[in-house]
Amino acid sequence: MSYLTASDGAEIFYKDFGTGRPIVFSHGWPLSADAWETQMLFFGAQGYRVIAHDRRSHGRSQQVWDGNNMVRYADDLAELIETLDLQDAILIGHSTGGGEVAHYLGRHGSSRVSAAVLVGAVPPLMARTEANPEGLPIDVFDSIRAGVATNRSQFFQDLSGPFYSFNRDAANISKGLQDNFWLQGMAGGIKGLYDCIHEFSEVDYTEDLKRIDVPVLFIHGDDDQIVPIGAAAEKAVKLTAKGTLKIYPGGAHGLPETQPEQFNHDVLAFIASL
Repeated sequence: MSYLTASDGAEIFYKDFGTGRPIVFSHGWPLSADAWETQMLFFGAQGYRVIAHDRRSHGRSQQVWDGNNMVRYADDLAELIETLDLQDAILIGHSTGGGEVAHYLGRHGSSRVSAAVLVGAVPPLMARTEANPEGLPIDVFDSIRAGVATNRSQFFQDLSGPFYSFNRDAANISKGLQDNFWLQGMAGGIKGLYDCIHEFSEVDYTEDLKRIDVPVLFIHGDDDQIVPIGAAAEKAVKLTAKGTLKIYPGGAHGLPETQPEQFNHDVLAFIASL
């Protein structure tokens, strides 16, 4: 098991497998690097170096009281990339991890990065405002905070349904995915997971998206019940200079896990086209 000591002293867990061009994965909330296991196995077998970390206060990383914010998440990612001296990297971010990747590129630039993939990603802004009427009401995020604060075990069990669209008629339900979602969520620290709700809902990534100067593939399911496509990818792609949007009809929020074969091959084709 590998750990990076961040500049503020927090211990950040990461996995680093294989050799070749690096692909760095940033996970969604409330998960960990384990959410990317299928992708790490696939791309590692294709000759890539695959790296995934547990965001601070998530998974096996240190649970901290302060510093659970997107600036620090992006800086942790930067310090990991710099510590491993990665060059020509592909960054792949899911959901909150998509915000992390966007903020990393907006804050630290693309000198070590050649492209990015944002899947079910939260940018540009999830919360509804006068300028962002497509967003979700703040009450939605307040209810998430209440669920985490009062009974996060039950909340994570319930959340796994819409996360994977297992609540749809005729859904092919995987109890294994649901159990794994719950397990990863419960491994994180309650304070950090609570704080992160603000970061994925109320942080505006518009300026980050405008600063991104590398190709970005946006992948989003049109049945994403967690991050609705109209408030996210359909707007975000228009803010990036080199953005492309691929929509998965009927695709869930957790589509890298529910549709791994299609997702893996679409990302592989994108990388090959660069």
